[in-house]
Amino acid sequence: MSKLKVAVIGCGSIAKYRHLPEYHLNNQVELVAVCDIVAERAEEMAAQYGAKAFTDYKEVIKLEGIDAISVCLPNYLHAPVSIAALNAGKHVLCEKPMATSKEEAEAMIQAAKANDKKLMIAHNQRFVSSHQKAKEILDLGKLGKIYSFKTTFGHPGPEGWSVDGAGSWFFNKEKAFIGAMGDLGVHKADLMRYLLGEFTEVGAFIETNAKQNTEVDDNAVCILRTAHGVIGTLTASWAYVSGGGDNSTIIYGEKGTLRLEADPEYSLIEEYRDGSVVYHKLDKIQTNEEGGQSTSHVINHFVESIALNKEPLITGEEGMKSLEIILAALESQETKRIVSLKKEVLSK
Repeated sequence: MSKLKVAVIGCGSIAKYRHLPEYHLNNQVELVAVCDIVAERAEEMAAQYGAKAFTDYKEVIKLEGIDAISVCLPNYLHAPVSIAALNAGKHVLCEKPMATSKEEAEAMIQAAKANDKKLMIAHNQRFVSSHQKAKEILDLGKLGKIYSFKTTFGHPGPEGWSVDGAGSWFFNKEKAFIGAMGDLGVHKADLMRYLLGEFTEVGAFIETNAKQNTEVDDNAVCILRTAHGVIGTLTASWAYVSGGGDNSTIIYGEKGTLRLEADPEYSLIEEYRDGSVVYHKLDKIQTNEEGGQSTSHVINHFVESIALNKEPLITGEEGMKSLEIILAALESQETKRIVSLKKEVLSK
């Protein structure tokens, strides 16, 4: 089979540390083009990976022979660039959150269908070993009826991760649209949907209390309820400044408890009412810390979905359902009400 020819649009940290090296390591892929409005950035990545550098994404999209594009841009550009790429006949892997509104997300999904191309959203939490093992345990019914959960994603903030530091687009509301909830919370919304099914109601307290000179949220606590009455909390924060942050999830059931990424040694711990405990040492979760960049499995899954012509695990529809939870949280904060998710979003 001929190699998949790929372009990466946006050469910030997510491209530098995840997309580009993971494409490079995939022997089914040829990196053809990289693009960034900062020419030096594009040229550096192009030299490193033997690709051609561009500063205008429209030129990249028009290139003949490009099969797939990674969209690694500020949030407000996810939808327009993804739609343009899909309409140009390219498969698209788009970073999260997939869009800034439900309407944008729907337009992306429609563009993928109209052009018969894959659209995948880069929610990497579904590929974490402990999360996949937890899904297996839950599907087997080992915990019995699920009662509650708490899931958290917090770290010191994008200034330590973004290529632009404290001047990053992450803090610019026009470009980011949303802060910690879009950066981290949407990952956990996607994970909990994957593990527990669809949510029907969302409530939230959302604050900007840790960062200066920004209007985007940096701390959020959401309350979620499923159709089956499972309730729990989802926390997203850019204010966890020590201890390496928190990327943990705990699920409480009738017969026991699952602790995911909540212990420094064991990625998953099963604790049961009868006193039995099962400890799992699994592949570590991805982190932004030095040495924390192993494969996220996102790129390999995207490439495989194209090669085998199968739907990716996180389609545009899946990405939109996770986005809807975050949009509902924003609405809850604004209206001071619990927000019901529309039925069409809940249909699987």
